Amino acid sequence: MEISQRRALERTAIEVRKDVVRMIGVARSGYVASSLSAVDILVFMYWRLLNIRPEEPRMYDRDRMVLSKGHACPALYAVLANRGFFDRKELWNFRRLGSMLQGHPETPRTPGIDAPGGSLGMGLGLSNGVALALRLDGVGSRVFCLLGDGELQEGAVWESAMQTANLGLGGVTAIVDLNGIQMDGKVVSIKKIEPVKEKFESFGWRSVHADGHDMEDLERAFSVALSDSIPSVILAETIPGKGFSMAEKGLIGSSRPLDREMMEQALRELESATKSFDGEEVR
Repeated sequence: MEISQRRALERTAIEVRKDVVRMIGVARSGYVASSLSAVDILVFMYWRLLNIRPEEPRMYDRDRMVLSKGHACPALYAVLANRGFFDRKELWNFRRLGSMLQGHPETPRTPGIDAPGGSLGMGLGLSNGVALALRLDGVGSRVFCLLGDGELQEGAVWESAMQTANLGLGGVTAIVDLNGIQMDGKVVSIKKIEPVKEKFESFGWRSVHADGHDMEDLERAFSVALSDSIPSVILAETIPGKGFSMAEKGLIGSSRPLDREMMEQALRELESATKSFDGEEVR
């Protein structure tokens, strides 16, 4: 990846984080820590990886993206808006009754949403179904599924992982956002999920570790994951609330909405990151 390309992705990720904070702040509802941890992964995918066409969101041979950790939809909505799937002003209607941007993804309500998201543990099985349908239609599109690490406590995830390999669905790639938190606290304090790498590999998957905030490392990880015909999982280490210090330090609960003061502080920090970013580019 060229330096200019990496910098463009990093700049885009800052702008997306600002929109996530504004959405949750205006709505006074939403999961800020889980959303911010996934931003870099989604930015990399939608700007560098996926075969998509924003002006034709239902293009049949597009790659599919399933957000299994549906509560992090503010990150996906902000990415879709900034990528051109719909007008960015729709972001300020997040979670309003009747708006296109609900508290969990819905299809076909929202352009760019390929699958609904709600109960955790369902996304990987849904991805298998999408991949099977594409196979039956002779379409070679890929299916990506973003899961949370707390979600791996759900037995349905492992049943689906077994079936992905059993059916030879090499077009399915899972990404696990390893941010270490879930609604009730730290993942490790509620139900330990390790060894995640070995678990996936025991079901016939390829496992690849990555820094979920490093664009070049994400490019490396996806390159390895997509290098052959077996299903692969990228285990992306992330920081909950990335970009907002209070969230990064765990001072805001996973499901606590942002009040005006918190929103303004987060935006100041992100704006400072933008200015620092610009200063580095000038030098």
